[in-house]
Parts: sequence; C-alpha cells; structure tokens
Amino acid sequence: MRLAMFAAIALGLLLACDGPNGKVDPVSVQWMDWPAEVNAGQPFRTRLVVWGVCAINPRFRPGAHADQSAVTFAPYYLVDNDQIFCANLREVTLLQVGAIDTSGTAPGLAASASRTYEMRAGAEVVFARAEESIPVRHFGNVIVRPTGADPSQRNGGGTVFLLVDSVGCLRLSPLGLYNPNSALVLEDQADTTGLNYAFVRGYIHEAAAPVCGQTRVFHLVSRN
Repeated sequence: MRLAMFAAIALGLLLACDGPNGKVDPVSVQWMDWPAEVNAGQPFRTRLVVWGVCAINPRFRPGAHADQSAVTFAPYYLVDNDQIFCANLREVTLLQVGAIDTSGTAPGLAASASRTYEMRAGAEVVFARAEESIPVRHFGNVIVRPTGADPSQRNGGGTVFLLVDSVGCLRLSPLGLYNPNSALVLEDQADTTGLNYAFVRGYIHEAAAPVCGQTRVFHLVSRN
C-alpha cells in the first residue's frame, strides 16, 4: 500500500480548509502500542511515536483507516508552504524535530466472533516527501471480541534502541525519542543480542516479579 494515496486525500482536505498555501508531509511510525484485546465496534487509542517535521505550527494527523483484515496508520502533518532554514532558525521551540510521542484512534472493528486483525503502519527511519511512498510494516495483532475484551495487556512494536541505566538495567526506547521516562523495561534482561536499531514486536504486561524495580515490562517476541 502506498502512503502517497493517503497524502493525496489529506492534501485535498487541506486545500479545501486551509487554502493553496499548505502541503502534506507524511512521516513514518517509529513505535506503536495498543490494547491486545478490544470489543467489536469500539474505537481504541493507539500510542504512536513518529518523526517530527521542521516546520512552524505543524498539524499532526494519524491517518488511521481499517479494512477487513487490518488497521493501518499513515500519519502526516499539515504544514504551511513558508520556507524556513532549520539550521539557522533560533526559535527552536516553534519546531517539532526528532521523534514525538503522540497517539491516534483506531476505528471500531467488526467481529461476530473473536478474531484477529493486523496492526500496520508506514515504517522507515527517515523523513519522506509527499510524492514518495513509505513501506507499510506489520507491527503486531489485535484480538477483537464481541464482548469481554481484557484491557490489561498491550501489544507493541517498532524500531528501538537499547538504554542501560546507571545500575545496569536494560530498557527499550523508540528510535528518535530521547526521553528516559518513555523507555520500557525489558523483561528478559539477558536477551539483548541485536536489539539496537532493530524492529521488534512484543507485548507490555504486569510481570509476576519486579524487573529493575518495575512490574510493567516489555516481553520481546521477535526482532529483525
């Protein structure tokens, strides 16, 4: 699926609302996590870590849509066409650079019996222009139940780097997000091979025993 299609839709909306001086900047998803189970027809919040853009007053849109098999996020910013030079701009507080920790709402999903949908998003570690496509990756799955979904566990995935704190505890942080409070404690502290800049999948849950003083931990399922 090409992200350019979503950018074209967003551009049409932008021209209708903001006039011809705006444009669409698609961005990749570095990380997302979401409830492992949801009830049918119930929209659900999904954490998204995406690249920021070098622009004044960018307006973020998560670009979520669903079909019969998957939820796909194709996030983008609505930005003005005004030219700025980021290297020389002193008003850095007006810009969104690096990665940002935000969210999007996935639409309610149909299920007459319990079933699984994929969670997908455009995922690269570089910025993209509106005319380019961003490859769509499978971040994990969500189980949709007619009723009685268990909200205690969250599935998650994305491109990460490994953090080691002053006492040797290992955490995973979304690439580009340099906030230690946003990092997740790795449940298996010995399983670290190849985790720097890897694309991982797993789930966040309450561990039976604390790990590095935390019970809310990330259980690694796969990396590549």
